[in-house]
Order: sequence, then C-alpha cells, then structure tokens
Amino acid sequence: MKRSISLWLGLLAFALTPMLADTPMGKIHGHVTNAGGFAEKDGTVILTVIIQQASGPGLHDEKTLDKGKFIVDDNGDYAGEVAAGVYTLIYRAKGIDPPKQSDHIEAVKIVAGQDTLQNIDMTRKEYLDAMSSDERKLLEEYKKKNASVVKDQEIVKGLNADLAHAGLLIKEADNPHDAAVKALGATASKAELDAKEAEIKKADYTEVETVMIRDTGVRPNESVLWVPLAQAEVGLKKWDDGIADYKKVLEVEATAKKPNLSAQGSAQAGLGEIYAHTHKIPEAMAAYDEAAKINPPQAAFYLKNEAIIYFQIGEADAQVATADKAIALDPTQAILYYIKGQGLITKATVDEKSGRYVLPPGCAEAYQKFLQLEPTGPRAAEVKGILDQSTQKLDTNTTYKATKPKK
Repeated sequence: MKRSISLWLGLLAFALTPMLADTPMGKIHGHVTNAGGFAEKDGTVILTVIIQQASGPGLHDEKTLDKGKFIVDDNGDYAGEVAAGVYTLIYRAKGIDPPKQSDHIEAVKIVAGQDTLQNIDMTRKEYLDAMSSDERKLLEEYKKKNASVVKDQEIVKGLNADLAHAGLLIKEADNPHDAAVKALGATASKAELDAKEAEIKKADYTEVETVMIRDTGVRPNESVLWVPLAQAEVGLKKWDDGIADYKKVLEVEATAKKPNLSAQGSAQAGLGEIYAHTHKIPEAMAAYDEAAKINPPQAAFYLKNEAIIYFQIGEADAQVATADKAIALDPTQAILYYIKGQGLITKATVDEKSGRYVLPPGCAEAYQKFLQLEPTGPRAAEVKGILDQSTQKLDTNTTYKATKPKK
C-alpha cells in the first residue's frame, strides 16, 4: 500500500510540473460549425490527454488533463499554441459545463513548429446519426429560424457593399480630373479632358442611381440608402427626383427608433444644394441652416459647401452672408475669405482720378486674411493683383509676413 501511494504521488507531481521552456510547441486553428450548418459563436476548445494513474494495489484510474484551452470568437474561429503531441479535442458550447461536451475529436496530432488545421464540423454524418429524435426536431426548428436570419444577414452585407461602392463612385464623380488624366494620359488637351470628365461623372452617377434604386426597393425604410440615390440624381441634375428622395430620407427618419443625424443633415444639405442650383435662395439658406442645427459637428462643412455653391452660381449676397457664418464656425478656411471677397468686390466702384478699385467695407480685409492663410497658388496671385489695383493700402505685416516664422 505504501508503495502504491508513493507511485500515485509521483505521477501527480509529474503532471503538475511546469512545462520546460524548450518544450517543442505547435499551433492549432480551426472553425466551429454547429449541426445547423452555422458558425458556432463563443464556447471553448480544449486539448486534453488521458493518463493512467495508480489508485490502489493492482488498480488504475484514468485522469484527463487539459493541455490547451482556446476561446471561439464571434466568427466561429479559434486558434492557439500547445506542446507537440496527440490529443483528444473537446468543444464545449457556451453554458456547457464539464463533464458534458458539445463535440469531441480523437487523435488530433500537433507537430512542433507547424500550424495544424482542425475544424469542428457538427454537420458530419456520424454526429447527426447519434442525435435523438427530440434533438433532431429541435435541430430542424433551429435551421428554419436561422435560415431567415442568414438570408437577412446576406441582404445587409450586400447593401453595405453597395453603399461602400456608391461612396467611391460619388467621390470620383465629384473630382473626376485624376481619373480623366489616367484614362487619356498627361498629353491630353483641355477639351479632351473636359469631355472625359463629363463622361466619367455621368457614368458614375448613373451607376449609383441604378444600384440604389434597386436597393431602396429592397429596403425602403433604410434612410442611408436614399442619401446616395439623391446625391446621384443631383449629380445628373434630376432636381425633382433629388428633392423627392431627400424628403424620403427625412420621412423615414421621422419614424426611426434611433435617428441618424448624419443622414438627416445630409438630406437637409442636399435639399439646400438643389434649391441653390435652382436659385431658390431663401429655401436653400433655410435648408442648410437646418442641416447645421440637426448635425452640429458637420455644420462648418455644410456652410462651407453652401458658400461655394453660391459662388459657383453667382449669388454674391448669399455667398457673402454664408461665408461669414462659416467663418464664425471655422476661421481657418482660406477659401471662405476668398469667396467673401469675391462676393463683396461685385459692389466695388472705380476711382475716377486714379482708375483704381474702391473696395466696399470688408472686402480688402477678407482678401488680406485669405493671403495670410494661403500666400501662394493661383488664387493668391489673383487676389494680390486686385489689391494692387485698389485704393486700399495693404497691411503687409498681417498679409504677406504672417505666415513666416518669427526670428
């Protein structure tokens, strides 16, 4: 008896001895699929060995030792490292406690320095054949329930892919010059580049329109799908369609359990853009102001775009007023001072004696601030020329030298 006890203690001590640092190690990874054919999220994969230990004279007992334990992630994947050897793999789903198990695989061999792939597929025939009739019934119910979930997930995945693609197309359509140069080469003439840019814009916006018409038909109550559709229609100058779709965004958002302020802001700003292009200035200003109110973090961005549009369509008073509002939110944007100056200069007069411009109040200051923020570039040369031909004296300390480092 005394000898048997000593042997048992010796084996137990050996089992609890820490692994030496130079023990050969290997890796294992795999994917867990449940009996319904879906990824099994959560749970634990355990690699075990069974040793024989003495429990009395002439008697032996089995003891299972866990050598590696790995968590299954939300994608159904697991991975880890363990000493080289041959193991029994046990998988326990979340909520399953030892000694119960969800599945097991015998004779999993881990080779030193190698990464072993060992999937756990509970759709295999031997696993399904071992199920009871009650378990089979529950499995069928599970399959039906999850089939609709998987289908919905696939739809959402497709819609998200379309949104991402639409975003890239709209970005290219808004700035088609680089794509045109890439298509025609650096030696293309301006006329050729202009024609190619127009072709790219039309093709990109048309593709976005086609895809998003389909997607809004699939999920008409998703406001984010209507935004790129409306943007594409604005790019194609389909003003009425754009208005209808931006209003659809606001209609969907009005009943949303969790409002999307970004979508609402984009819709109001989009309406403002359409109203501006159709010279409905009061309506445009009201829409842009609402966009800034709904989504304050993007207010400066909305107002900057509003000022640029008024500048592009020649609405001088509106561009000055909007530039002032945008500057109040972000005074670091050089383009806003340029737009303000360009709006004010429309009211300039000419001094009869000198033949120089007499700039209205605020015009020279706006131009000088622009030069302070952007002292080089084509616009800078233009602004300097205007100021040189005006009756105002330049404040060179703040205009031209402000950007130089102090000595």
